[in-house]
Amino acid sequence: MADVWDEWVPQECTLPTVERPLRQQEFDDVFSTVLLGRERVSPRVLRWVFDPSAEVTLRDLTARESACCTFFDFHLADGDAGLVVDVTVPSSQIAVLDALETRSAAGLRQ
Repeated sequence: MADVWDEWVPQECTLPTVERPLRQQEFDDVFSTVLLGRERVSPRVLRWVFDPSAEVTLRDLTARESACCTFFDFHLADGDAGLVVDVTVPSSQIAVLDALETRSAAGLRQ
């Protein structure tokens, strides 16, 4: 999947290329270990539900991702089913959200 990651990382991303596989692995790890569910709320919004025990990890990861890809808007909130993370992107970045949804779906099935 590393090749797929490289295909959808937008030019606006300022994360150094050498660090991208590490960030990808961080997301894959949370998807495969603490992701409880996902829902595409709208073309621009993806919702994940995570085990609440991962809140510190998710706050750190989403803050770092927002710092290098400023088009991402991550909103974390407590929900009945767990920690809810809404990911919103502008219309110009829907393809990036599509790819992120695909990655999270693959992790959820593991």
